[in-house]
Amino acid sequence: MSRRRVVIMGAAGRDFHNFNTVYRAHAEYEVLAFTAAQIPDIAGRRYPAALAGALYPHGIPIVDEAEIAALLADTIVDEVVFAYSDVPHAVVMHRASTALAGGADFTLLGPRRTMLTASVPVIAVSAVRTGCGKSQTTRALALWLREYGLRVAVLRHPMPYGDLAAQAVQRFATRADLDAAACTVEEREEYEPHIASGSVVYAGVDYAAILARAQAEADVLLWDGGNNDFPFIKPDLHIALLDALRPGDECAYHPGETVLRMADIVIAAKADVASADAVAQVLASAAAVNPRAVRLRGASPLRLDHAESVRGKRVLVVDDGPTLTHGGMAYGAGLVAARAASVAEIVDPRASATPALQAVFARYPHLDAVLPALGYSAAQLRELAATINASSAEVVVAATPCDLAALAPITKPVVRVRYDYADVDTPGLRGELQKFLAARGLVASGETR
Repeated sequence: MSRRRVVIMGAAGRDFHNFNTVYRAHAEYEVLAFTAAQIPDIAGRRYPAALAGALYPHGIPIVDEAEIAALLADTIVDEVVFAYSDVPHAVVMHRASTALAGGADFTLLGPRRTMLTASVPVIAVSAVRTGCGKSQTTRALALWLREYGLRVAVLRHPMPYGDLAAQAVQRFATRADLDAAACTVEEREEYEPHIASGSVVYAGVDYAAILARAQAEADVLLWDGGNNDFPFIKPDLHIALLDALRPGDECAYHPGETVLRMADIVIAAKADVASADAVAQVLASAAAVNPRAVRLRGASPLRLDHAESVRGKRVLVVDDGPTLTHGGMAYGAGLVAARAASVAEIVDPRASATPALQAVFARYPHLDAVLPALGYSAAQLRELAATINASSAEVVVAATPCDLAALAPITKPVVRVRYDYADVDTPGLRGELQKFLAARGLVASGETR
């Protein structure tokens, strides 16, 4: 029997997981290639044989997504599998049209085929868009769970940007672990705050192996999702964040709408900074597509370290990279915090941007006067530092969740912005968590902390 020839369109995350769970060990399929989007420097490599399994002794090539039409024209491809996230619905169908025009089927793999099952309870935090506040919500849940005396492990959506074989299973408990793994800024943004708040973080490429290790040391697993993807592990409680600063997006992006329709609890995030009308709009939208879900409001209170040091100063703002780029936000928490601190001037980073960062601003013209914290490589970090150092700013306000000053050769003072999750409603998310734990026999009914 001839094997069904497959190409998986991805971005170094969901694509690898779909391969591992659905295709790797099944001889009726032959995965010809992965294509790469969103993340730089992924194309041109190979998914290594050590991870690809016995059917792929030479691994699997990873090519740029721009090559998909040529690949379909030059090779008989039976099926194109779309496997990345935070993409407008119309763009997904453009990709489908390319596949169909090349003679292939177009496939979206769903939760039943791709979710793994844990032996301990799983709470998943997802979102309808990148930058809704998943990580601070996960951190709050981890804190509350530990207050009940429960052991917690955080499983983070994959970010394997380095040696894929070496990153098959990663466990991070200290900053030294991050250093040893040569984590990028994007990885540190997600891992550092969890570690600082006392959580152990698991990530990597092979989530069956990751799950086996994580559940051995935890009473409860927390899935901290990436972009707007649905979880890799089957959740017992699924929380989806809506962004009250981006009303309308909750049903406009893939697979964010899927996440919204799956969720047990939906939270209108950033309810403290969005208008009441916007909060009501996203909650009404959620009620229309998922009336069974509990609907809550959440806040994202900001803390600016040493706010007095920026007052009256010329300030350059660095905000979270993915939130600003494919997340589509014009600015983030850094600009909000800087303006609230009465700075004299927000310095536009475009005036001092290196050629590489000028290209980023050209690609994302929606950006306000903020610098996206891109650091997928040492070269990008140097470009970031050079742009900052050449600016007229006196102080840098950095809202990236990692310690940027410790990673890049920045010659100006850096003041960090930190953000957390807080319930707006009573009993809110904490109350829903207590009910969930009581139903699972993990706490006594009515027990509070």
